[in-house]
Amino acid sequence: MTAPLSGRPLSGRHVAVLLGGLSAEREVSLVSGRECADALERLGARVSRVDAGRDLAQVLTALKPDVCFNALHGAWGEDGCVQGVLETLGLAYSHSGVLASALAMDKAKAKAVLAAAGVTVPGGGLFNRFEAAADHVMAPPYVVKPNAEGSSVGVFLVFAGANRPPQEIVAPSWTFGEEVMIEPYIAGRELAVGVMDGKAMTVTDIIPRTGFYDYEAKYAEGGSTHVVPAEIPPHAFEKALRMSEMAHAALGCRGVTRSDLRYDDVNDVLVLLEVNTQPGMTPTSLIPEQAALQGVDFDALVLWITEDAYARGGAGGIAS
Repeated sequence: MTAPLSGRPLSGRHVAVLLGGLSAEREVSLVSGRECADALERLGARVSRVDAGRDLAQVLTALKPDVCFNALHGAWGEDGCVQGVLETLGLAYSHSGVLASALAMDKAKAKAVLAAAGVTVPGGGLFNRFEAAADHVMAPPYVVKPNAEGSSVGVFLVFAGANRPPQEIVAPSWTFGEEVMIEPYIAGRELAVGVMDGKAMTVTDIIPRTGFYDYEAKYAEGGSTHVVPAEIPPHAFEKALRMSEMAHAALGCRGVTRSDLRYDDVNDVLVLLEVNTQPGMTPTSLIPEQAALQGVDFDALVLWITEDAYARGGAGGIAS
């Protein structure tokens, strides 16, 4: 349990909250950033809200913050690019560093690293999107998704008996790269595990209203029901915790991450789908909910993430 916060522990500190950004997850990031910025102000910090654009380096050079709270999601903000800018500027920042961020965002490379570390991951692989749209590259049911996006953006389920693959992946509006990740669909439960300072918090069982944990299910009011802690067999619960800790460590993550898993409770098969290095901090997000179950309220969680960045003593440092 965490004692209630007293006073203004971040008084005198200048925190730049990076939000918005350039990715398809911009709207989610704006909400995450707003919530975190409000919490930082309650904690006594002087907060600069920075809608991160291509001029980020110039903006931060002028602001001269003590630390950056990175509330960006998706490409550019979560894939190592912004982290590289912050490293170059010598600014301390929250969440994972350049390599871990880039690895985790690239689903194919992350799966290779995780499998080598002993984490069970789904099969499948990368395919050219035109090849994947022309004919089934594996027998349905399977999942098609961008190799480097989050928040279930651009994800399609191809059900058993489907006549053809999703044609959206070759539409002019497709902006998620020339290769798509295709994996066998694993029936069962959608699970999530938060890892904070290398230690797994708990397991959430996500029951989407739509039958699929898509963008709406993640962020819309009432889009999904969260059962936390998950009501699954103890051995599966413990395995989900351990696999998430292993994944966090194998990718070299720091701060807070969230692992997404699928659990086939009929055949007792558990696989880890991906690791999110900058999980959502919105009112419907999983990490604040799991932290609260551990006795860490939202402000205390934001404080810990910020202090974890400070403790490194500069960009890319190791927490003392």
